[in-house]
Amino acid sequence: MTGERCGGLGRGWPSTAKVTGMAIDGEGHIVTNNHVVGGAVKITVKMSSGEEFEARIVGTDPKTDLAVIKISPPPDLPYLKFGDSDRLRVGEWVVAIGNPRGLEQTVTAGIISAKHRTGISDPSSYQDFIQTDAAINPGNSGGPLLNLAGEVIGVNAAIVSESGGFEGIGFAIPSTMAAAVTDALIKTGKVIRGWLGLSLQDLNPALAKSLSLKSPRGALVAEVLKGGPGEKAGIRKGDVIVSLDGASVENANELRNRIAGTRVGKKVDVVLLRRGERVATQPVVEAYKPSERMAALNLGDRMGLEVKEISILEARKRKLNSREGVLVTRVDPHGPAARAGLEAGDILYQVNQQDIRGLKDYHRIVEQLQPGEEILLLVRDWRTGEIGYLSMVFQ
Repeated sequence: MTGERCGGLGRGWPSTAKVTGMAIDGEGHIVTNNHVVGGAVKITVKMSSGEEFEARIVGTDPKTDLAVIKISPPPDLPYLKFGDSDRLRVGEWVVAIGNPRGLEQTVTAGIISAKHRTGISDPSSYQDFIQTDAAINPGNSGGPLLNLAGEVIGVNAAIVSESGGFEGIGFAIPSTMAAAVTDALIKTGKVIRGWLGLSLQDLNPALAKSLSLKSPRGALVAEVLKGGPGEKAGIRKGDVIVSLDGASVENANELRNRIAGTRVGKKVDVVLLRRGERVATQPVVEAYKPSERMAALNLGDRMGLEVKEISILEARKRKLNSREGVLVTRVDPHGPAARAGLEAGDILYQVNQQDIRGLKDYHRIVEQLQPGEEILLLVRDWRTGEIGYLSMVFQ
């Protein structure tokens, strides 16, 4: 089905954009991408029959780039069912359906090129992409990737392309992840992820050798949050987690995704290597709650700047009427903020016409932004004291 969304000021969208979604039940729930509906003022769903319906957003999940919208369904609404993406094999034939370049109901075919791809988009997101060479172009986002039994085994999400069009490399969110996320969005409007309070990183041959490991498999614990479930279970910095609930752990991303999909409150069996010795422990999974420091670092990297609260001394020095806004303390010379003309010492008052009273407002607003989104900033220039608007692209 075709979706038509209307965007607002500073959202980086044209006035209308044709995209794709798929009905997953007879109640009118439709799955699409978060980047498809994020910031939309109005969403109209056009069925293959030509009927049109206004839709409302049920819930969105930026971390997986998934969203659920809902229409008042017509009788006997046809819908798709999720298959099992874990059973996919490289080389298996698949079909993509969507509205590339506004060409409605376009069907393309290809094969599964690879599984478990990561590092494709936002590094802070939960990625486990299926790679396919079925043609995917702008407008295919949110559409189904189907196996030859007609089951949805992926939600089309991204392409890698120098030209902006299809070059044989497309990515879809696997159905096992999509089904769990959409179920949570329909039931509660949000996704609650499991968490152990650990910062993890992949191993490479050099690290594996220095830790006396036979292979670079597993997830290296780089940081343990104080008071978190990992620390309570005795997990330490430098440990290598090699097994979760009896299944081996290949890398950090895999472990993070598996923990994220674990029920909050469940006790999990973890096996780790510590100085060559196997250690077993049973942490209790808690609801995800990133530390303020980690959240701030992530947002800073994506904006290409660092900010802080405006102190009383700073307000007096600059002869400010209030301490509202945040002070820019550092600008990455190669980041989006620098390209927009921001400098250390500037003050941010608004993002996308939303007022910033302090750091909490700043974090809350920026966390809602999507990669590639054009945003509008209200800024006080530190050199002249003048206030004006700048635009930049969020990365």
